[in-house]
Amino acid sequence: MGWQYTIPGYLIVFGGLAIYIAFTLRRGKRLAEQLPPERRRFLD
Repeated sequence: MGWQYTIPGYLIVFGGLAIYIAFTLRRGKRLAEQLPPERRRFLD
């Protein structure tokens, strides 16, 4: 009986994390493209 709540709970949590990770990576890429090449220390 508890599985009816457990599985959707896990799906909501991990789905939310996946959406947050995708949003953060996309935003980071967009912000990194705005930096001039000489300020991109993480590419060295």
